[in-house]
Amino acid sequence: MSPFEESWRSASTTVQDKEERRILFATLDSFRQYRRVAHFNVTHRRRQNFYALPLSEWQLLSGPPINFLETLEHVDDALDANADVAAEILKIGLESFGLETESGVDPIHWHGEAKSSDMDKARSTVRQFYRDWSSEGAGERQTSYGPVLRDIDAAFTNVANKGDIKVLVPGAGKCLGRLLFELCKQGYDVEGNEISYHQLIASNWILNHCDEAEQYTLFPFASDFSNIISRADQLKRVKIPDVHVATALADSHVAGRKSIRERMKMTAADFTELYCNAKNRGVFQAVATVFFLDTAQDVVRYIKTVHHCLEPGGIWSNNGPLLWHWTSPNEQTAKNVPDEQLADQVNRGSIELSVEEVLKLVRSMGFEIDDRGIKDEASASGYIQNPNSMLQNSYRTSHWVARKIA
Repeated sequence: MSPFEESWRSASTTVQDKEERRILFATLDSFRQYRRVAHFNVTHRRRQNFYALPLSEWQLLSGPPINFLETLEHVDDALDANADVAAEILKIGLESFGLETESGVDPIHWHGEAKSSDMDKARSTVRQFYRDWSSEGAGERQTSYGPVLRDIDAAFTNVANKGDIKVLVPGAGKCLGRLLFELCKQGYDVEGNEISYHQLIASNWILNHCDEAEQYTLFPFASDFSNIISRADQLKRVKIPDVHVATALADSHVAGRKSIRERMKMTAADFTELYCNAKNRGVFQAVATVFFLDTAQDVVRYIKTVHHCLEPGGIWSNNGPLLWHWTSPNEQTAKNVPDEQLADQVNRGSIELSVEEVLKLVRSMGFEIDDRGIKDEASASGYIQNPNSMLQNSYRTSHWVARKIA
């Protein structure tokens, strides 16, 4: 067991609520079905479409120089490698929630629970390891997490023991635990929070259960058949994780600091419910949010929660876009809003604000703000972006630091 595995097991206690169990089972089932669904949607259907072409055309395309059928075979191999990652995540999920039996026969019926939206989340979660845990994703991490890491270090540069500084990372699973890891590596006492079972289980796996760096092979763009210049771009392989977490954290340990077990924790709960309670009033010296604020259905509640859990004078560093996830009910699934939130918040109101309005709101709710501005096009942030794709999407993120008025 890794030195910080205990907190992850406590975040994965047996789920009693019937609806929560359904959501958990759907998550686990989506990773179980990953291999079959990936092959069916990506290559099986394309083979069907290929053979539906006129005989002369598919014969032309199947041989040199195109060799399209050979391409599909290579894509199948890539999908299998990705499915191996999904299988490892499933294994850890079953262990964490006590669903694995010695006989291998599970008495609890959780197979067949996943819906198409659950499968989409499993696919996007596996793909996200490219951004957060490969060497090739370092550029995206630098533009997304780098500003926040620098903000927090600048705020506590004169603190002798960073282990005394408690940092909260809401939505820690949305970066698959990477920001949590980076802050812990810098010596801070870090607590992550996540509500999505897909991201929670995947983060647990990469942080706690990989034996060495570059242990697994991932093909992040294997299922992309549009806007590619070459098949080599589509079949680009990366190794994950780029670092062995336990080794990196052990190497970063400094005498006198808290142990890694004490400095790296994870909670599995709704952010606004858990961190607005009396127990968490004024507990943290810093809050770090990256690509998180726009996940709020009620952004006022998010800001209230940050204000509540920060101590007077504490800082909140934010960097991200405003791709509001609750724009309309029909867009919820497309934007991967966790089912956990759908079940609890479907009847709540929502509002979408501009950056200027968000900053005004934060100031009006008890913060002073140092607005670092909107990134220019040259320093915009990609999000799981194939650098060789003909289509390049990026975010000119809003970066600011707020300090809770004493």
